[in-house]
Amino acid sequence: MKFDIRYNNHPEDSKQYDTATLRSRYLIESVFAADELLLTYSHHDRIIAGGAMPVKGELALPTSKDLGTAFFLERRELGVINVGGNGEIVCDGVVYAMGPRDGLYVGAGVREVVFRSLDPAAPAKFYLNSAPAHKSYPIVHIPPSKANPRKIGAAKTLNERTINQYVHPAVCQSCQLVMGLTVLAPGSVWNTMPCHTHERRMEVYFYFGIAPDQRVFHMMGEVSETRHLVIKNEQAVISPSWSIHTGVGTSDYAFIWGMCGENVTFDDMDFASMDDLR
Repeated sequence: MKFDIRYNNHPEDSKQYDTATLRSRYLIESVFAADELLLTYSHHDRIIAGGAMPVKGELALPTSKDLGTAFFLERRELGVINVGGNGEIVCDGVVYAMGPRDGLYVGAGVREVVFRSLDPAAPAKFYLNSAPAHKSYPIVHIPPSKANPRKIGAAKTLNERTINQYVHPAVCQSCQLVMGLTVLAPGSVWNTMPCHTHERRMEVYFYFGIAPDQRVFHMMGEVSETRHLVIKNEQAVISPSWSIHTGVGTSDYAFIWGMCGENVTFDDMDFASMDDLR
């Protein structure tokens, strides 16, 4: 396992960052590597984001001194969405089949979580979000058909998209983790606009389905002091609660969003006026 730790910072600090510093603070450049578990621990609401890509063998959530607990999910919950080939997740001996874009919510208290691929030539890619949890909720397998879809946006404004809510009160119970997968329609490139913040929750975006010669320009920063990061396929961005989070691509794409913080109210957003953006 590779475990990267990112610390909090004040929004005033970010105004002084050059491109390299912005990327080192907020961009998760590598999410998947063959037969590795790559995790990033952010002190923004203590979310963990990363990926497990088993190819030749299986991978398991480790016991880590960085968490100070007897096992990974002793005081945490976990959301997983598979963006690769067919695989399996084994939770305390119970096997859950994970097809492409299948999700799984795993509540606190599960001692052993193991990730497997069924075909090394087309390995599963398990994208993970984990948040602190004060209560244990049941494990829920969430195939795309059980996710809660919300169609939003329009072709005219280049942001027609379907927000598929996976770990969400409409689908399953969780302590504070909320997670889903948004797919842009062909011809649409904005993942949300007008943009917003939510002071009570932070968020991580994981971008995928981007062709090798295409990019997404992810917008971040305060409403009156915006910055951007150039994102390629299968990279993620940490978004503090004070930061906007939106992006525009050179083609359509998909992304997984994961939030944790004060509540699980998806619509608890503070929208930014176009007139105020700088």
